[in-house]
Amino acid sequence: MNQDRKIGLLYALTAYLLWGLLPIYWKLVDHVPADITLANRIIWSFVLMVLIILVLKKQKAFITTCKQILKDRKKLLNMISASLIISLNWLIFIWAVTNDHVIQTSLGYYINPLISILLGVIVLKEKLSRRQLFSIILAAIGVLNLTFSYGVFPWIAILLAVTFALYGLFKKIVNLSSIFSLTIETMIVTPVALIYLILFSNGALTGGTSQIATTLLLIGTGIATAVPLLLFGSAVLSIPLTMVGFLQYIAPTIMLVLGIFLYNEPFSQAHLFSFILIWIALIIYMSSSIRTHSKRIKKQA
Repeated sequence: MNQDRKIGLLYALTAYLLWGLLPIYWKLVDHVPADITLANRIIWSFVLMVLIILVLKKQKAFITTCKQILKDRKKLLNMISASLIISLNWLIFIWAVTNDHVIQTSLGYYINPLISILLGVIVLKEKLSRRQLFSIILAAIGVLNLTFSYGVFPWIAILLAVTFALYGLFKKIVNLSSIFSLTIETMIVTPVALIYLILFSNGALTGGTSQIATTLLLIGTGIATAVPLLLFGSAVLSIPLTMVGFLQYIAPTIMLVLGIFLYNEPFSQAHLFSFILIWIALIIYMSSSIRTHSKRIKKQA
């Protein structure tokens, strides 16, 4: 393995490790309403991304990119959609973690790749292999098993999976660098977040820790958001997508472990059976992706 690939692998591992440990951070601010935490996350992520652009001296390129998007109505609509969708995803995730649904967040990010396949078929008219179809059916059976076992549809997991898959779809269509993309996405919703904080944050920042500590933690949400994304953006440039595919399950696996062993959330036989079905579905999905990737390499050789 060459040096660039080793560094890329290290970046990817770090990114997924940070994403997996993110519930611990949100638990630190669980005394703050999820909507207020979200507004802070948006604002401080935007502030940090602007600072990064200035430090990297990419402000001219960023302004040029913004002008191009404003001239292209389709790109603009896709960017606005991506911004709204990822904001909704963040809100659901924060609310779920702070209300003791870490296992459901884990389930959501296990299901996410399979939802992405479906979107690729429906929207991008991509062909679905038999293996991929079988993997989606298995995952659906897993979700139905949880639904019938508890009489409650795992809506948190499904919403997280669907919103993140839609976000990925919009980003794929727009095709921007991770730095510019996140900056524009947060820039679009920052005015709304600011107005929301001014109108509704009065008295919301009281609770389980000091005012100063809470404020610092809320400012830190920008770092918690941007750092793993930037690490991931750098990683994908130097490691194969098949490797990225395997590594992406580190985060939900960490979340699952946290939910069971750190936060003592209920994990029954029904949960185990559903997760096993979804794990099998993901193995089938990954093996299909590797075969397709190998065939493409052979054709190019």
